[in-house]
Amino acid sequence: MPALQKKRALGWLLMALTASISVSGCSFKSEDISGMGYPKGVSSVNDISLSLWQGSWIAAAVVGVFTLILIIWPAIFHRAKSDKPEFPKQTQYNIPVEILYTVIPFIIVAVLFYYTAVKQEKIVDLKTPAQHQINVEGIQWSWQFGYPEGGPDAVVTGTPELPPTLYLPLGESVRFKITSNDVVHGFWIPAFMIQMQNLPGKTNYLQFTANELGEFPGRCNILCGRNHTQMIFKVKVVTPEQYDNYLSSLKAGA
Repeated sequence: MPALQKKRALGWLLMALTASISVSGCSFKSEDISGMGYPKGVSSVNDISLSLWQGSWIAAAVVGVFTLILIIWPAIFHRAKSDKPEFPKQTQYNIPVEILYTVIPFIIVAVLFYYTAVKQEKIVDLKTPAQHQINVEGIQWSWQFGYPEGGPDAVVTGTPELPPTLYLPLGESVRFKITSNDVVHGFWIPAFMIQMQNLPGKTNYLQFTANELGEFPGRCNILCGRNHTQMIFKVKVVTPEQYDNYLSSLKAGA
C-alpha cells in the first residue's frame, strides 16, 4: 500500500480513537444519556449509581474501539506482500509498549474502584438519619420483615409457599438492617438495582428511598440451599398514609 494511503488511514484511525476518548472524558449529565437497560428514577439507589453504570459502559466502549483498531491495523497494513513472504523481523520486547499496557488497565481499574467506593458509601450511608427502619432477616427458605415502628411483634414471616410482601413508603428514606439466622442469603431487588448479603453473625445496613409506586419482585440471589429458587418476596411501594395504615394493621394483628 502506498505510504500516502497508509498515512491517511492512520490519520482516520487516530481521529476515531481521539473521538472515543473525548466522549469518555467529557462531562455529562446522566439524564441526557440512555440508561442502557438500567431503570431510571425508581429509587434513590438508581439515581446514585446510574452515572457509574453509564460511565462503565462508555469506558468499555472506548477500550473496545481501541482494541478493535489494534486488531484491524496489522490485519490490513501488515499483510504479506507476496505469495512467498520473508520471515518478519522478530522483536523480543518493547519496553514502552509493555509499560503502557500495564499502566492503562491499572488506571482504568483504579478509577472505577474509586467511583464505586464513592457510590457505595452513599448507598450504605449510616450518618444521614432515615425516616423508617425495617429489619430484613433471611431464613431457609424465605424472608422475615420486621417493622420496629409497629412494635416488637410487627413481624411478617414468609414461607416458600406464601412469599411475604415488603411494604415501603413512597418518597421516604428507609434504613434496612440486614441479617441471617442460618446461611448466607442475598437481599436483592432488581428494579432498585440493590443487593446486600445477609450474613450469619454480621449485620449489614442499606438505606434508600423508593420513588415510584407499584409492585416489584425481590429474591435471594445467592445459592443458599435446596429451596433457594423459592426464596422470593414482593416489594409494594405505597403512599405514606397507606404505609402508616399498614403499620397500624400489624399492631392490631399483633
